Amino acid sequence: MTETQLTVRDVPAEDVAEEALSGPERRDDRISVVKPASGRPTLDLRELWAYRELLVIFVWRDVKVRYKQTFLGITWAVLQPLVTMLVYTLVFGRYAEFPSQNLAYPIFTYVALLPWGYFAASLSGSSGSIVGNRAVMTKVYFPRVLLPLAAVVTPAVDFTLAFLVGFGLMAYFDVWPSITLLLTPLFLLLAAVAAVGVGFFLSAVNVRYRDVPYLIPFFLSIGPFLSGVMYPIADLPEHWQWVLALNPMTGVIAGFRWALLDAPAPDLGQLAVGIAVAVAVFVVGLAYFKRSEPRFADTI
Repeated sequence: MTETQLTVRDVPAEDVAEEALSGPERRDDRISVVKPASGRPTLDLRELWAYRELLVIFVWRDVKVRYKQTFLGITWAVLQPLVTMLVYTLVFGRYAEFPSQNLAYPIFTYVALLPWGYFAASLSGSSGSIVGNRAVMTKVYFPRVLLPLAAVVTPAVDFTLAFLVGFGLMAYFDVWPSITLLLTPLFLLLAAVAAVGVGFFLSAVNVRYRDVPYLIPFFLSIGPFLSGVMYPIADLPEHWQWVLALNPMTGVIAGFRWALLDAPAPDLGQLAVGIAVAVAVFVVGLAYFKRSEPRFADTI
């Protein structure tokens, strides 16, 4: 049998430290530090750009889940605004005889339903985005704002399909857009800013108080009446026009009708009020989201 010999030698403490530092820490002294949110209403654009692929993954996942195992699939994106347009035309156009700025009432309401449907879907998705992703939230770090942002980007797919169908309706009613068509992305951006601002706030509130899922359907049920979906805001008394101008969606809907149907242009003063409110909501919502973010994993 061979006997194993063990050799023990005295090594100075300085040499031990030298060997310890010769590992990965010595070779690469770059350290990634994850800090808690500062609470300031700012977006780290550099970090968001670094996680852009994750944003795409979230959006693609939500698109697939939305119509998974449905019989009609993505046809729902077109069917919903069409059916709603028919109901509004029957109730408000034929029986209530709401004004439509000398336009056919079906196309008058359909063009308004395009941005409103996008806003409603964005608000519903972003408000529940944090609670709906609790499994991911508690396991790995990523910018939490990606979840509400992804929920606002996802409905753009449905909006695009419904928007294309809108051209078919405009051709049917012999209504053609002018060069102002190019301004529709700006009005859609205004709707997105308002939706993500409210979504930031409600998604953070929803982590602690689960009343939000009950609040959203109530708000969305009265929202079309407060946004001028069924009627033109310009036909209201002037003081009510300014009151409803506090709702950014009134300017968005009036802008869509002007850009696509050559309807009267929205009042610039009232549109400026809507833009200011949307920006203020975005800043306040982001600030509250950032302040609440460090407690998400513990509270959720």
